[in-house]
Amino acid sequence: MKKIINKTYPVLNMHCAGCATNVEKTVRTLPGVEKGDVNLASNSLSIEFDSLILSPEKLQLEVRNAGYDLIIEEENAVELQEEEQRRRFLKLKSKTIWAWVLAVPMILLSMVFMNMPYVHEVMLVLALPSIFIFGNSFYINAWKQLKLGRSNMDTLVALSTSIAFLFSLFNTFFPEFWTSRGLQPHVYYEAATVIIAFVLLGKLLEERAKGDTSAAIRKLMGLQPKTASLIRNGEEETVLISQLQVGDLIRVHPGEQIPVDGALAEGHSFVDESMISGESIAVEKNAGDQVLAGTINQKGSFVLKASKVGKETVLANIIRMVQEAQGSKAPVQRIVDKVTGIFVPVVLLISILTFIVWIILGGTDSFSHALLSAVSVLVIACPCALGLATPTALMVGIGKGAGIHILIKDALALEQMRKVNTVVLDKTGTLTEGKPAVSKWLWKQDKEITGRDILLAAEMKSEHPLATAIVEELQSQGITPADVTSFQSLTGKGVQAQYEGETYWVGNLKLLNEFRASVDDSLQEMITKYLMEGKSVVYFGQGDTLLAAIAISDKVKSTSAEAVMELRKMGIRVCMLTGDGKITAAAVADELGIGNYKAEVLPADKENFVKELQNDGRIVAMVGDGINDSQALARADVSIAMGKGTDIAMDVAMVTLITSDLMLLPKAFKLSRQTVKLIHQNLFWAFIYNLIGIPIAAGLLYPFSGLLLNPMIASAAMAFSSVSVVLNSLSLNWKRL
Repeated sequence: MKKIINKTYPVLNMHCAGCATNVEKTVRTLPGVEKGDVNLASNSLSIEFDSLILSPEKLQLEVRNAGYDLIIEEENAVELQEEEQRRRFLKLKSKTIWAWVLAVPMILLSMVFMNMPYVHEVMLVLALPSIFIFGNSFYINAWKQLKLGRSNMDTLVALSTSIAFLFSLFNTFFPEFWTSRGLQPHVYYEAATVIIAFVLLGKLLEERAKGDTSAAIRKLMGLQPKTASLIRNGEEETVLISQLQVGDLIRVHPGEQIPVDGALAEGHSFVDESMISGESIAVEKNAGDQVLAGTINQKGSFVLKASKVGKETVLANIIRMVQEAQGSKAPVQRIVDKVTGIFVPVVLLISILTFIVWIILGGTDSFSHALLSAVSVLVIACPCALGLATPTALMVGIGKGAGIHILIKDALALEQMRKVNTVVLDKTGTLTEGKPAVSKWLWKQDKEITGRDILLAAEMKSEHPLATAIVEELQSQGITPADVTSFQSLTGKGVQAQYEGETYWVGNLKLLNEFRASVDDSLQEMITKYLMEGKSVVYFGQGDTLLAAIAISDKVKSTSAEAVMELRKMGIRVCMLTGDGKITAAAVADELGIGNYKAEVLPADKENFVKELQNDGRIVAMVGDGINDSQALARADVSIAMGKGTDIAMDVAMVTLITSDLMLLPKAFKLSRQTVKLIHQNLFWAFIYNLIGIPIAAGLLYPFSGLLLNPMIASAAMAFSSVSVVLNSLSLNWKRL
C-alpha cells in the first residue's frame, strides 16, 4: 500500500540548468519517488513520493550528497531560502566587482605596458586571485559536471581559462623554450581574467532578473492575521490563529482581516472580498452569510462561526495552488547551456585533432606549431561572447522596458512572451479602473439645484461602499453638505434623514418601493438601460417623490479598447475573466469587442481556464492585478501584473506594467520579440568568429598560404566578437515599439 504525498521544497545552491538537471536526476532515481520536477526560476523541487518508503530527511540527505541542499522545514522554509539567496547574491556581487578590479589593470598591462620589466610576473600575480578565488566556482562546478559525464558553460569557462593560464605560466618561467625556436613566448593572463570577469557579470545580471517567488508566498501568508478574538464563555479572548477550531465563535471588529472561513452568527457589515472575487464593491453581509479568511471587514462588527481553519481555508488553498503551479513548470534550459553542451566537446575534439595532425604532418617545428595551434583553437573558442550574448541583450531590453514603465523581473518571460498567442485579461482593475464611480446622473430637472447638498450629507453618513462614489463625485463638484437631522441607516436598503421637516432617503430598489415613489417613463427607460449595461443604480428621493437615479459602475480604462485592438493586430487572441455578474461582464466585453469571456469565476476557475487553453496547445499570458488572479498568474506561461494592483500579483508575475495604461501590454510583447531576436543575433555573432576562426586557428589555411593564427590574434578575435555582441545589444535602444 502506498501513501503518495505532494510537496514543494526550496532548493539551495543551484545556479544553472545543469544544476537543475543534476537535482532532478538525483531525486528521480530514489525509491518511492513517483515524479520530481525542478524549477530553476523559483529554485524549488516539486515532488510526488511514497512517504512509507522515502522520508523528507532521506531526500534532503541525497540532494546534499549531490552537492546541493533542500529545505524541508515547513515553518520557515521561505525565510531560509530568501536568506540563502540574498547571501549568494551578495557573494556573487563581491566576486564580480573584485574580478573587474583586477581585469582592468590586466588589460592595460597587456595592451599598453606590454614592454614593462617583469610585466609577465606582475600579470601572473594579478591573475592568481581571479583564477583561484573569484572564479573558483567555475572549476568546482565543471568538475561536478565532468563526474556526471556532462558539460556546460562552466566547463568551457574552466577549460579555456585554465589552458590560457597554464600556457602563460609555462611561458613566464620557461620563455627559452620558445625563444630557442625563434618564437615569442606570449602570455594570455588577461584572457583568463577577463573571461572570468565577464561571465561573473552575466551571472550577476541573471541572478538579479530572477523573480523572488518566495516573497509572494510569504505575503500571501501574511494576509491571514496572527491572532483572533475568540468568544469563550461570553468573553472575548485574543488567541493565536493556530488555536482556532471548527465551530469556534470569533468576533471580527471594523477594519480587521477575517481570520478563518465561516458564516456570520450575528451582526451586519460590508466585507471587501476583492482579494478573492476581484469585485471592487464591498459585499453586504448579514447573519448566515459566508465570509472567507483574508478578506477585510469594513465598518460593521460581527460574530463569525468558523467552518474552515488553518490549511483548509480558501486562502490557504490559493497559497498551496500557487506553490504547485510555480513548481510544476519545466526547468529553464538556457539557450547558451543548450549550445555549449554540444559546443564544448566539439571544440575539445578539434583542439586534440589539431595537435595530433600537426605532430604527424608538421615537419621540423611540429610540436611548437601543434601546441600553438591547439591553444589558439581553445582561446578563440572562449565563451566570452557566449556569456555576454544573453545578459547584455536582457540588460538593454529590461532597461528599455523600465524606461517606459514595463518592469521585467524574469528573463524567462522574455523568452516566452514572443511565443504567446493568447492573452487572458482580468476585468476589474485591469480593463477597468477597479473602483466604483458615478457614470451618470438622472435628475428631475426642477430638483437638481436643491437636492445635491442633502444627498451629500446623507451619503457622508452612510457605510455603503457605493455611497463613497457619490460623495467623491459631489465633492469634486464643490458641493457642501446640508445640515440634515435624524439620520437613520436602513439595513439592506439604504439611509434616510430629515431636512427642514422633510424626509429624504437614498438607497436601492427596495427602499424606492417602500416609500412608494413613482418613476416616470423617461427615467425608467434610462434606468433599465443602465441596469442592462451592468451598472448599479442608487435612488434618491423625498417622501414619495423620486428626485434622482444615480448610475454607478467600474469604468473601462480609456486605453483598454486600443490595447485589445493592438493585440489582435499582433495575432494574439484576447480573453476576459471576471468575478462580476454575467450582465456586467457582457457589457464590458461588448464595449471592448472581446468575444471570449467568462463571468462569476473564482480564483480556481481562472486557473482552470488557463489550463484548458494550455491543453489546447495555446501559449497563454495572464494579466491581472489582484490576489484572486495569483493562481492563474502562476499557472500561465507568462504572468503580467498591473502596477496599481496588489503586491501579491506583482510578486507572482514575471512582468509588471507599472502604470495603469494598458497600452503598455502590446509594447511589452513587442519588446520581448525584439529582445529575443537580439539574443539570437548575438549568439550568431558569438559563433561566426568561431566558425571562421577555429579552422584558421587549427591551421587549415597553412598549407595554402602559410597563415598560422597566433593565439594573440585569436584572443583579439575573441574580444572583437564580444564587442560586436555588446554593440548589437545597445542597438535595441533605438528601435521603436
